[in-house]
Amino acid sequence: MPFFDDHGRRLHYLVRGSGPPTVLIHGLGSSAADWAFQVPALESLFRLIVPDLPGCGLSVAPQAGFTVTRAAESLWALLDALDVAQPNLVGFSLGGAVAMEMALARPAAVPRLALINTLATYRIDHWTKWCKARVDAALVRALGMQRTAKLIAARLFPDPWQQPMRERAENVIGAVPASTYLGMAAALLRWTAAARLHELQCSSLVIAAEHDYTPLAEKRAMAARIAADCIVVRGSRHGTPFDSITVTNACLASFLTGRELPAPEQWQRDQPSESPPVAPENSIVDEHAAAVWAFGRSGEAGAIDADGLQYEGGGGTPP
Repeated sequence: MPFFDDHGRRLHYLVRGSGPPTVLIHGLGSSAADWAFQVPALESLFRLIVPDLPGCGLSVAPQAGFTVTRAAESLWALLDALDVAQPNLVGFSLGGAVAMEMALARPAAVPRLALINTLATYRIDHWTKWCKARVDAALVRALGMQRTAKLIAARLFPDPWQQPMRERAENVIGAVPASTYLGMAAALLRWTAAARLHELQCSSLVIAAEHDYTPLAEKRAMAARIAADCIVVRGSRHGTPFDSITVTNACLASFLTGRELPAPEQWQRDQPSESPPVAPENSIVDEHAAAVWAFGRSGEAGAIDADGLQYEGGGGTPP
């Protein structure tokens, strides 16, 4: 169970596969386990490094609070400890903002950047951004995380055949402390890269859901500014890596290996017959769950039994 000592704070990550290093960065209210449907498709091609962002999963939140910039710094510190100098970056939603910040911090160090349902700024300048930010925050404060998670999951996966995905989203999001969720959402609203996009030097890909929370036109405009192909997935909602697994995996594998992207007729949400089990056998979900179980046996929250863990960096001493 690998952890990294990030200035005395625990950062959990998983490593799968071999090949060019590629970092998969999850979204708000999630963990590394959210990449369960991408890892099997990519681990034969890449060395996948899949972290829990600070404050998520088994990673401890920064003492000064979460910011997108600090999250990017933490992941670069992890990559430096792993001797990874030229990583591809893939980010979903909030994870895309962190990936973009990482690429802006070291423009020459990132060969390829893939952004899924991500914007260059989340500052409220459109009614859809206002609705997403203000309504979700109000629901969390009024109803708590578990009931809010039910509503969020219903928006993400509204169809009857998506019930297993919906239930999983309810469980995952509902388990996040309200203060963590609200703090990370607020940090995203404060962050912007809109004035710095010209500093990016990497090849880029934008994958955008037709029915995402935030404006499709804004994602297309961002893609144009960074000279990225923009894949618009018909029928998909915000959870594109879950409801459109086939096209997400095909696009990432093609883009990250420099091959031609799938044809536009393939840019569509999965059909009911294509939807896989929520937790495929021997997946990163199992690995992450095992880490949670082992950590739970290590004692009180925040304590780590060093004998049972693999530690990288920081002198090998748990925080």
